[in-house]
Amino acid sequence: MNGPVNMAGGLMSAEMAEQPAVLARLIDRAAGDAALVRDAAPGPLAGVVFLARGSSDNAAVFGRYLTELAAGRPVGLAAPSLYTRYHAEVDWSGYLVVALSQSGSTPEILNTCAAVRAAGASLIGITNEPGSPMADAVDVLLSTDAGPELAVPATKTMTAQMLLLATVAAALDRRPAGPTVSLAALPSTVAAILDNPGPAADLASRWRGIDRLVVSGRGLAYAAALEIALKVKETTGILAEGMSVADLRHGPIAAAYAGAPVLLVDAGGPAAADIGELLETLHGRGAEAATLPLPPGLQEPAQVIAAVVRGQQVARSLALAKGADPDAPAGLTKVTPTT
Repeated sequence: MNGPVNMAGGLMSAEMAEQPAVLARLIDRAAGDAALVRDAAPGPLAGVVFLARGSSDNAAVFGRYLTELAAGRPVGLAAPSLYTRYHAEVDWSGYLVVALSQSGSTPEILNTCAAVRAAGASLIGITNEPGSPMADAVDVLLSTDAGPELAVPATKTMTAQMLLLATVAAALDRRPAGPTVSLAALPSTVAAILDNPGPAADLASRWRGIDRLVVSGRGLAYAAALEIALKVKETTGILAEGMSVADLRHGPIAAAYAGAPVLLVDAGGPAAADIGELLETLHGRGAEAATLPLPPGLQEPAQVIAAVVRGQQVARSLALAKGADPDAPAGLTKVTPTT
């Protein structure tokens, strides 16, 4: 950034604008990062577990889907309190644990890393702070290389984590055809989204008076729905909930019928038909629903990352429409020191 930013939401906007360059750097070094991941992975690989909180946990959901598809091994999400509160004794032999922390200093993430490492796990860390304590807690450290992030809502560090998780999945890919995902067009697509804030502003204008929101996707897009809902909550105070389309179609759909707007994330791929069917159902019942506007042409994993960027725009625009400052939401801090 060139000098201080004084307007509300300026920090978040400036950091969002850095995403194309951050993503391009990570794509350029992906081959080297993948080699580090392969070297760190135990053989034979029993499974992979992602360890995270907050936005990083939403990135981990994305990584879980990609990695289980690619590696052909069970992949899950860790529950840190099992180790920090219940002191579980588990044999982690043969498992690769991927720990995500933007600050690299969240105590419960570090303490859980220590516990599973002592129990036989191999560890990869993903952080924006390569000099943080996480460097000593893992076997291989991958930096998001996003530069300082000053706004409370994580933007460029979040999408950088997602791209690194696509690299992890590609490194562990055991399918006969090997990795088939191309992220080369992602930086230019993200730049185009950032250069065209109109669709997000239109949604914010339409929904500026809401006090609740459901954000829903399925498959890989479920991670984007979770993250967009979190960004809306953080920046506006709106009670936003991210959920799977499959879950929404059960009991929670009553909230939509009762007036809660629904924002659907369609990233293409095998789950796209489910989005279309749900949208038709919602409109048929008179519910307020819209599909997140995205440019076409990307493969599903890249489109999910692009959807997160569009969701950042929606959250920021909603905050400004409500007179809130998305840079520094009331009651929140950049680092949450959970233990």
